[in-house]
Amino acid sequence: MPAVLDEVRTINFEDYLVMPDAELHERIEAAREELGSRVVILGHHYQRDDVIRHADLTGDSYQLSVMAAERSDAEFIVFCGVHFMAESADILAQDYQKVILPDLGAGCSMADMANIEQVEDAWEQLADIGIIGEYKVAPMTYMNSTAAIKAFCGRNGGVVCTSSNAVPLFDKYLKEYDKMMFFPDQHLGRNTGLKFGIPLDKMALWNPREELGGNTEEELQNARLILWKGHCSVHSRFKPWHADQVRKETPDIKVLVHPECMYEVVEKSDLNGSTSFIIKTVENAPAGSKWAIGTELNLVNRLIKNHPDKEIRLLAPDLCMCATMYRIAPQNLAWTLDNLIAGVVVNEIKVDGETKKWATAALERMISFTEQNHDKKN
Repeated sequence: MPAVLDEVRTINFEDYLVMPDAELHERIEAAREELGSRVVILGHHYQRDDVIRHADLTGDSYQLSVMAAERSDAEFIVFCGVHFMAESADILAQDYQKVILPDLGAGCSMADMANIEQVEDAWEQLADIGIIGEYKVAPMTYMNSTAAIKAFCGRNGGVVCTSSNAVPLFDKYLKEYDKMMFFPDQHLGRNTGLKFGIPLDKMALWNPREELGGNTEEELQNARLILWKGHCSVHSRFKPWHADQVRKETPDIKVLVHPECMYEVVEKSDLNGSTSFIIKTVENAPAGSKWAIGTELNLVNRLIKNHPDKEIRLLAPDLCMCATMYRIAPQNLAWTLDNLIAGVVVNEIKVDGETKKWATAALERMISFTEQNHDKKN
């Protein structure tokens, strides 16, 4: 079967926009049954409930990519997430597996804040003023980045991290390198650096639209950590006053936030950690405990539904869901699966060979270190 057949044979997406919810649900479930083990549907934690209900696997972007690659009988990996997640899945997938993003418009504003041309230009500027050369500089990128940025780290001795393993990876690279350059999320980088006692005046913020990122040569010489000026459009909307307000309303409440929040919010929280950390913390919390959670709306609402014995609320009551994640709807999923049944692969995400090679190198450094670190603990 060819990877992509002629476009005229693709089923018309417009037809799905007028289908009732019940019919969409039935079509998706019927398609899943017909395709069987040939397809695996991945649902990110931030995905909407009417899509998550059809997922074979749920988790964060890295967990899902690894689990999908391990499903050796699956020819098609349908990733209900955003573009960089589908790229990561393709990097880790088997050669015969095809990764599909049900809506190509499902991007990530944070990942888009660091493009490869900007990053390479920043690296060259640092070399021109002697920072790279005089010092050992390690590039580290958050998983929420493009395949091209992951490949850049791979070529330059760097690594990928997740919000779950950022702390041990910082510990390793801060010991082995003079400086680190972290992108694209300044907040995760800053919050992790602070855990190692790096003061704010030893952190330089690199604005890609300005010469030397808006810094002086002296500031870059002095910096231990160079942070890319990027952020998550959802987590950056949580403010310190949200924590103050919720504690005023409910004095015995615990504030639990994601480290993509600004450090002023993390400082006011009781606990901070990855999406998996947030989920496990709530799961293990005693009945009757009260939580204000600073992360994506769909996940918080799911925690509220799954834990009725606990009082859970969103830290900022007016915060919306991740808009780009929300683009993937049951209509997109039904259309994607029906096309697969018809023999047409739509919206395939394919990372080129050279990019995949170096991105894999950066990911393998992370995986190897994480496995070694896990073995030491056990």
